[in-house]
Amino acid sequence: MIRHLIALVFLFSVAPLLQAQDSTAYVQDKPTEKPIPFKDRLWFGGGIGLSFGTITAVQLDPVVGIYLDRPRKVSAGLGPSYTYYQDNRYSPPFELSSYGYRVFTRYRVIEQAFLHAEFLHMNTESYYNFNNDLGRIWVPHLLVGAGYVQPISSSSSFYLQVLFEVLQDPNSIYYATGPIFSAGVGIGF
Repeated sequence: MIRHLIALVFLFSVAPLLQAQDSTAYVQDKPTEKPIPFKDRLWFGGGIGLSFGTITAVQLDPVVGIYLDRPRKVSAGLGPSYTYYQDNRYSPPFELSSYGYRVFTRYRVIEQAFLHAEFLHMNTESYYNFNNDLGRIWVPHLLVGAGYVQPISSSSSFYLQVLFEVLQDPNSIYYATGPIFSAGVGIGF
């Protein structure tokens, strides 16, 4: 009886080792994928907006992103943002300067289409400035939407996107507006 018990304990203790050894051999036979170098996962892009005349507007939005997965479907990134706006229809002209940063993520549904979500935090003068006190405030924005990518070459592309401002802060430049259309160029995106 004790022999049978020792034999069972031996079998139950050796079987997992044999199984682990077998699966280890199988894993070693599989070709392992090399990690993608960091510099090959980065992409650069952004947009520039210029308008001159009665209304002058300058917008600079450079971004840097990184692919988070091997198929290059999911990426995240960040970048600074600057906007200057002057409306000469008023006397004195209405002038506004804003700066801040953005953090975003994109998911490519198919090669040419992506979903986009970003948090944009801008430092600007308050729209509700009744006593001419030019204090600056930080205004949060949550932009969500989708876009279309058209390759220009093997490493660059042109994109269009439509975003909606979800938070609707009264001091937001996008307060009570419809969709926000933007376009830009990406290197590596």
